[in-house]
Amino acid sequence: MRLLRYSINVTLDGCCDHRAVPVYEDLHRYHTENLAEADALLCGRVVYQMMEEAWREPAETGVIPDWMEPWMEPFARTIHETRKYVVSSTLERVDWNAELLRGDLGEAVHQLKRESGKGLHVGGVTLPLALAELGLIDEYELVVHSRLAGRGPTLLAGLTKHVDLKLVGRSEFDSGAVAMRYEPIR
Repeated sequence: MRLLRYSINVTLDGCCDHRAVPVYEDLHRYHTENLAEADALLCGRVVYQMMEEAWREPAETGVIPDWMEPWMEPFARTIHETRKYVVSSTLERVDWNAELLRGDLGEAVHQLKRESGKGLHVGGVTLPLALAELGLIDEYELVVHSRLAGRGPTLLAGLTKHVDLKLVGRSEFDSGAVAMRYEPIR
């Protein structure tokens, strides 16, 4: 049985917009190592398209765009090689080592979790909210940045029930960020 880990960068005041958190080399290395430990990445349409736009070309061509630091290249290669399952009712097709998931979300994710392997990772905002509502997330990893954004979107906004968690791991970074891993108390 594969575990599903939700990992998200968040500011101290709960903002989980990727543009609101600073980009640090130590965190890129950390996220690269975490992603390499998973069999696949589960993502919604927005995250899939955003990641593909940013990381596909540098990984395929080896050409580093102006915005990309050289230390970001391992992340580009890792996410490029990672198997992706995309939950979308609007996309007609995907490539980039990806497969569309259609039909009942709960059943599709249960099937992926039943397969043997190292684990599944999910990021983003909308899909993780649906997965949390279904009780399908086995581990929550919050990478909290020492920044106040003063705006949203906020983490799991709209969750209709409490999810009680137990701290199972913690990592501190030179950048000031802290990664905390939690498991739901069931």
